Amino acid sequence: MPTTKTNKTLGLLALAGLTPYEEKKGEEYMSDAQLKHFNLLLKAWRDQLRQEVDRTVHHMQDEAANFPDPVDRAAQEEEFSLELRTRDRERKLIKKIEKTLKRIDEDDFGFCDACGIEIGVRRLEARPTADMCIDCKTMAEIKEKQLQG
Repeated sequence: MPTTKTNKTLGLLALAGLTPYEEKKGEEYMSDAQLKHFNLLLKAWRDQLRQEVDRTVHHMQDEAANFPDPVDRAAQEEEFSLELRTRDRERKLIKKIEKTLKRIDEDDFGFCDACGIEIGVRRLEARPTADMCIDCKTMAEIKEKQLQG
């Protein structure tokens, strides 16, 4: 969701009211300031997802109607089914965000689970729940495709 070249605010960053993190010269990777930045980013994302889940519940309660026409009833059930699938994916994402926030608290955030190198601030801003560097993730996806056929 990048906007223009002059305004480099990204989707999640804009949601959290943050700007891209500017690393200071000689700053240690995953310093307290960086961890705070990602903590704010993840909490804002989680809160936004929770609001969507609540909104869906209220929407489904308000829209529930007993239509006499089977076509109308089927259309409403299909709409609810799609919303429930979307919310299920969001609940899984909330769990992943919670896991990532726990990693920040444990000071185990920002490093690849497979090889241990730094994931990188820009990659983490784009995908804050990433737990693998881009090289390891690419290799894992290639292996997964090969195993599937």
